[in-house]
Amino acid sequence: MTAVSSNETHRIHPHKFTLWVAIGSICMMFAAFTSAYIVKRNQSKWLDIDLPSAFWVSTIVIVISSITIHLALKSFKAREMSRYRLLITVTAVLGIAFCLSQFYGFSELKNNGIQIFGQGSNPAASFLGVIVGFHVLHVLAGVIAILFIFIKAYSSKVKNYSGVPIEMISTFWHFVDLLWIYLFIFFMWIR
Repeated sequence: MTAVSSNETHRIHPHKFTLWVAIGSICMMFAAFTSAYIVKRNQSKWLDIDLPSAFWVSTIVIVISSITIHLALKSFKAREMSRYRLLITVTAVLGIAFCLSQFYGFSELKNNGIQIFGQGSNPAASFLGVIVGFHVLHVLAGVIAILFIFIKAYSSKVKNYSGVPIEMISTFWHFVDLLWIYLFIFFMWIR
């Protein structure tokens, strides 16, 4: 008897592949930002900035949101739709809370006399504004995607149980979480 081998290949979904390419591009962009920060900080007029306390809060918020989206994905796969709806709602709220805490952090900096952009700004503050600002934009993109699946989860139309959208959003959300942790540690360590 001869063994029959299966030549089936496990292919990644095209949308997931595109997401991974986008994540790779985003990683390169933030690597360039943080590299430029390191090079620029050795020049004159560099101001060491203590991160606002709101950034600590936002770090806790985004880590918790990463847990809730992971649990939402598990609930979706287990067809526990009421739990999935609750967890995806909590994740969306936490994503918005993260963005608000970031804006509050910049307000805190401004109240401490640190101008981020424009006249009276410092290169350190401007770098912080650009890098964190771009991260917030990516989180907002994730929140918008979560809101789309949130609406879909509560839609009364025929249900589509494809896990691809929630898997992609979960992957992206974990990525922006890890990216924020990297940036937070970077700004705490490299001043």
